[in-house]
Amino acid sequence: MAAPKKGRSAGAQSRPGRSLVLILIAMVALTGGMFLSGHTTPRLGIDLAGGTSITLRAEAEPGQESAINKTNMNTAVDIMERRVNGLGVSEAEVQTQGDRNIIVNIPKGTNSKEAREQVGTTAKLYFRPVVATEVSGVAPPASPSPSASGSSKDKTGDKDKEKDADEDEATSSSSPSATATPSATSTTQGRAASDALKADPTPSDSASSSASPSASPSGAADSGKVEEQYAKLDCTDEKARAKAGEGSKPEDSTVACGQNAQGQWQKYILGPAAVDGTDVDEADAVFNTQSAAGWTVTMKFTGEGRKKFGDITGELAQKQSPQNQFAIVLDNEVVSDPFVREALTGGTAEISGNFDQESAQSLANMLSYGALPLSFSEDSVTTVTAALGGEQLRAGLIAGAIGLALVVIYLVVYYRGLSLIAVASLLVSAALTYVIMSLLGPAIGFALNLPAVCGAIVAIGITADSFIVYFERVRDEIREGRTLRPSVERAWPRARRTILVSDFVSFLAAAVLFVVTVGKVQGFAFTLGLTTLLDVVVVFLFTKPLLTLLARRKFFASGHPWSGLDPKRLGAQPPLRRTRRPSAPIETKEA
Repeated sequence: MAAPKKGRSAGAQSRPGRSLVLILIAMVALTGGMFLSGHTTPRLGIDLAGGTSITLRAEAEPGQESAINKTNMNTAVDIMERRVNGLGVSEAEVQTQGDRNIIVNIPKGTNSKEAREQVGTTAKLYFRPVVATEVSGVAPPASPSPSASGSSKDKTGDKDKEKDADEDEATSSSSPSATATPSATSTTQGRAASDALKADPTPSDSASSSASPSASPSGAADSGKVEEQYAKLDCTDEKARAKAGEGSKPEDSTVACGQNAQGQWQKYILGPAAVDGTDVDEADAVFNTQSAAGWTVTMKFTGEGRKKFGDITGELAQKQSPQNQFAIVLDNEVVSDPFVREALTGGTAEISGNFDQESAQSLANMLSYGALPLSFSEDSVTTVTAALGGEQLRAGLIAGAIGLALVVIYLVVYYRGLSLIAVASLLVSAALTYVIMSLLGPAIGFALNLPAVCGAIVAIGITADSFIVYFERVRDEIREGRTLRPSVERAWPRARRTILVSDFVSFLAAAVLFVVTVGKVQGFAFTLGLTTLLDVVVVFLFTKPLLTLLARRKFFASGHPWSGLDPKRLGAQPPLRRTRRPSAPIETKEA
């Protein structure tokens, strides 16, 4: 049994080049991916690049603690992203941290006060009647007169719902609305459905004929002002979209923008809010198998909302398109504009169209969010100027360079020739860390902040500690009188076990710290965990194979005084050899 074991060991010793080639290929591939992605530097956090970081904490009303859940938090993130983007901010990020925290990072050059007002307020959702609409920035072509898509079916209760038999005709009927299906989140509304709540999937060419601003908003005293705003509004302009309807009250007519199913921006004149978002009791995305309608969005209204919705749909059903549509408006942006063919008095409604699961769920979440007993309070706000961020980055790099220099000096003085292996391993680890951090920026949004730089500096000591453990094991073997090559192989199993246990403890601490903390401390934990994993990779695939190769060189194998492995300096003892004890003389006994 001993012979095969020696054979395997000899084979492992004779092929350390395979491990070196493997890590070289990995480094080349990662570096190539970094240059191909165009992100050749790590993405910097707010504290290094400058900007504003806002930490918001979700708060529920008494008795409504269940409102703070993953779905609602993700919906809040989507809404805040829309608000921040509406400010014309580029490279802003909004993400959840923990169960009830949302982090908003806004880069330099942004009005921090305005940003705080935007992300900190509760979402405002309204149902407003559509007065006029057309594709923004497109000259309206001539079109045939529109045909109405109505229905004479009545509803007698919540469950007494019939599918319109003329669904395809209603879907394909000419509508003066150039955008029956705007959605700021790429949701696609269309096709007729039960409860007579419809959404036209295709914009009509007749937008200009009935979407003209000449249609005065009902109940608005300043209709001339609204029409003037409508005529000037260009929804293809991001800044104009952000200011559309700014300062309008729920009881006022207003203008708004939305995106239709074809990706075109649409502008609207909207009447006063008829139903508030808080009047929606619940909204769900449902796959309708009975009517083959596919994914639909169902709404259930409160007692007060039931009456409001019944009244407004009764009025809209008697009008021609687009004035038989109502717009679902979230933060002054139209996310959907279904049309009505009859009064919906049952307290429930269903919107169907060419939804997929994601778009249906997105619209349902927005409808639900308008009724959530959920608000956010500022936990912390940090504003860093670009100059201060640059100074902090420079200080972090200087600290890292000093730490690395001290480690290298110690290794050179104490380990001499072995320090070349340690320094080479540190350089490989640093290169891998840099490349991976550069790739993680665009991949998962990782940003290098000041605590993350601290984690990288701490990792220098952790990585150097692994080399020291291995080198000392090799030296112990030489002190026992063995030559270098056997010492390298005999020391590895014990050193490997120690290195793995040590790195496991470090990684476990980093993982726990990442899970239980929020904010910038997570950057420290993430970097510490990443560099700990890379330490294992470098020691196994680079340090040990390289030492195995160098142990065959005369400089190291002969124990040169500058190799760091001189047996005399290490106090090596001559190998102990077993000798037979001399046999005691046999005394003859006389009888």
